[in-house]
Formats: sequence, C-alpha cells, structure tokens
Amino acid sequence: MSLFKSASVVSLLTLASRITGLVRELLMAAMFGASALTDAFNVAFRIPNLLRRLFAEGAFSQAFVPVLAGTRAQEGDEATRQLVDQIATVLAWVLLAVCLLGVLGAPLLVYAMAAGLKQSPEGFDAAVVMTRWMFPYIGFMSFVALAAGVLNTWKRFVVPAATPVLLNVAMIAAALWGAPWFGRMGISPIYAMAGGVLLGGALQLGVQIPALRRIGLWPRIGLSRAALRAAWAHPGTRRVTTLMLPALLGVSVAQLSLLINTQIASHLAVGSVSWLTYADRLMEFPTALLGVALGVVLLPQLAAAQASGDDARYSALLDWGLRLVVLLAVPCAVALLTFAQPLVAVLYHYGRFGPGDVQQTALALMGYGAGLIGLIAIKVLAPGFYARQDIRTPVKIAIGVLALTQVLNVVLVPHLAHAGLALAIGLGALVNALFLLVGLRRRGAYRPSPGWAKFGLQVLAASALLAIFLTWAGTHVAWLGFQGAALTRVGLLALCVLGAAALYFGALVLSGLNLRQFVRQ
Repeated sequence: MSLFKSASVVSLLTLASRITGLVRELLMAAMFGASALTDAFNVAFRIPNLLRRLFAEGAFSQAFVPVLAGTRAQEGDEATRQLVDQIATVLAWVLLAVCLLGVLGAPLLVYAMAAGLKQSPEGFDAAVVMTRWMFPYIGFMSFVALAAGVLNTWKRFVVPAATPVLLNVAMIAAALWGAPWFGRMGISPIYAMAGGVLLGGALQLGVQIPALRRIGLWPRIGLSRAALRAAWAHPGTRRVTTLMLPALLGVSVAQLSLLINTQIASHLAVGSVSWLTYADRLMEFPTALLGVALGVVLLPQLAAAQASGDDARYSALLDWGLRLVVLLAVPCAVALLTFAQPLVAVLYHYGRFGPGDVQQTALALMGYGAGLIGLIAIKVLAPGFYARQDIRTPVKIAIGVLALTQVLNVVLVPHLAHAGLALAIGLGALVNALFLLVGLRRRGAYRPSPGWAKFGLQVLAASALLAIFLTWAGTHVAWLGFQGAALTRVGLLALCVLGAAALYFGALVLSGLNLRQFVRQ
C-alpha cells in the first residue's frame, strides 16, 4: 500500500471517529442536558483522558515508535519482539500502580480538577465514583498505544485508526440502552456513560489482539519481580524512558496552553468558552483528517529510513508530506477564512444557538483558520525530529511558542476578545512550524526537492479562485435564514463544497500540476 493510500485510509477512519464522536455528544446533550451530574461525568472523564494524552498517545508513542522502528531496521524482527515484550512488562507494572493510586486518590484528583463541584455534594460524589470506574481506561489506552505503535511500524494502519470509533460506539450504546436500564434499576442513568467508557477502552484493546497475533508480536508480559528487573534493565526500555521525559514536557506544554486559554476565555463575555469550543471542534476535522493521518503514516517510515541511514528517502518522505500539506491545507484554510459563517450555521444554528452565536463562533473559526497550515505542518515536521530520537528540540520550540502565544493574547484579546485567543493559537502554530522546518534544514535532514516555486504558485492561483467562489457563495446565500429548512441548507452547503473542490482541483490540473505524483509516492 502506498503512503498516499495509507494516509487516505487513516484519514477516512479518523473522519468516522469524528462523526461518531459528534453523534455521541449530540445524544448525550439530548438525553442528559446540562446538570451537576453531567458536569460530574465530564470532569471524571477528563481525568483519565488527560492522562491518556500525556502518557499513552502523547509521550509514550513519540518515544516508543522511533526506538521500535530503529530496532527493527538495525537488529531484526527477533530483537524487536524482545523489545516489545520488555516494554510491555514495564508498562503493565507501571499501569497497575497508576490505576490503583488513581482509584484510591479519586477524591483528591476530582478536587484538583474541579473544586467547584463541592458546591453540589451529589455532583462531587458522583464524579469521584465515576473517576474510579473509568480510571482503568488509562490502562487500556496505554496498551492500545503500544499495539498501535507496533502495527503502524509493520504498516498495518487500519486497525489502530479504526479503534477510536469503538469508544464512541460503546458510549452511544450506553446512552441508548445502558442508561434506561440503570434508570429502571434505580441507579442514576449517567453512571451508564462511565460504564460505556470502560467498555470502549476494553473493545479498543480487544481488537488489537488478533492483529498483533497475526504478525507474531502479541507481547509476553513478565509477572515476576525478576522479569520486571530484567525488563527495566533492557537497553531499549531505558532508551524509551529517556525519550519520554522531554516528550512528557512537550505534551504538558500543549495542555497548559489549553488550560490558560480556557481560563482567559472564562473571564470574557458569557459564551466565549463555548464559542471557542465549537470552533475548535470544526477545526479538528481538517487537522485530524490531514495532520494526524500524515503523522501516523510518516513517523514509522521516517524512523526506519533514519535507522537504515537512507538520508535520501528520509528527506523525500518529508518533502512528500509537506507538499501534501500545502496541497490540501491551503484550500482548507481559505475555506475557514472565507466560508466560516455558512459552516457554523449549517452545523450549529438550531434551537437556542442563535445568529449571534453563529457570528461569534465563526470569528473564532477564522482565527484558527489563519494558522491551519501551521497546525497541520507540525504533524509532519515534528515526527521528523522524533524519528531521529530528538524530542528535546520540538519541546524547546513548544515552550518558546507557548510564551509567544501568551504575548499575542495580551495584544489581541483586548481588541478581538475570544477570537484573539484563537488567532494567537493559529499564529503560534505558524511560528512553531517555521522553527521546526528551519531546524530540519539546518541539520541537513530535509532538502527540498526541485519544483517548489512552481508548485507554490499553482496552489496559490487555484486558492485565489477558490476564495473568490466561496466569498460569493457566503454572501449571496442567506445561510441564517434556513433555520426551519435544515435539509435545504445542508444540500446547499454540499453543493458549495463540491463546487469548490471541483474548481480548486480543476484549476490545478489546468495549470499543469500532476496530481498522480502524490499517489505514486
């Protein structure tokens, strides 16, 4: 399977995950509304979810995949199997301790995350109980991250990309069938959602097992102290642990930035946090479909090229990824900047979400759109460092960008309010991507292939035509006037999107760009 096809498969499965996630949120809102108990669930779910981002999908994956790919390229499959066994052994013991501490310390964790729940004893107690129910989720997801790293290194992208859908499916089932059953049993229905999270984690790990068995890499976990000591002494384990420390700092910086922006938004006009949240969910579609998919596919391939000393292939992989980012992210950014209001209106302008909310959310979406290219390019450029087992450089850049973002907040928020927060994130992402690119160039790791100037002009010309078309479509259709005719508005949006895609890619083909070059690579 070519890299383009692999990225396309990951992208489509990521889209399925985002769509089922949206269905999950809409269903929860319809069934449970907003109350102390729903706040309790969101807080309880956020605790293991935060740890998942910090440890499982974040720092662990960034450290594990390059070491795994390097071991396979340099030492062969048998050494790689031993590495997987040793890493899994250490991971199992660490997760057992973490989950026990999390269950016992749930009251302290809930208080640290949301002390305001103390105002509602029922809500605080429910959050503690659901935290205890859901804390083993971090254990499931850490092993899912290990399995995904192995499968992606073996170019088995489908199963890891499909597993997030299972969490959404489990939670949808919990809302539709579990919650009514809990109600009949005299138990608060919201607890069914905690059970759905735990079931979703188990399902995600369960589907990885057959895939790992097929390639002979289901790990053998040592259960004795001697096995733990041997696993900890393994050079690969030490290397992964060493790489995880700066990676943890880097992921923590991103979470800290989110926390700071949420705190600032909470002091702005009522609704600011929600407007940013709704815009962020829309912005996640292109970043996940393009950035995440490319990052997942490229990291193991870059690591293998680096380990084998194939500098030409390493550079070519980065060049292919960056050209694909420009080809697809530039028109998406143009759409967010010129067509934000129609997008927000079609998705959110129902019920209590009024025209003012559409306008404010659209402004935030435009702020994110200004930096969309940077947000997606980071997903290609950062793996270029991770593959070289250099995590410190991206972390240093991230810390500097965090400081820059706060300076931009001071300048922009007084004039643009919540949209200034979004624009600061977008501009910070552009700076982050630029510094990563410069770093790779200075190290000689990335050497741009010929033809970038012509390619850039072709994309800019097609994007200019796209901007004109979307601006016309955005101003000549009364997008806020179809509140009672949702299907009509959805149909118009679909026609505009199809027309925009035909115009953009048609202009590229007429300009002489060969789109097949991306598929062949």
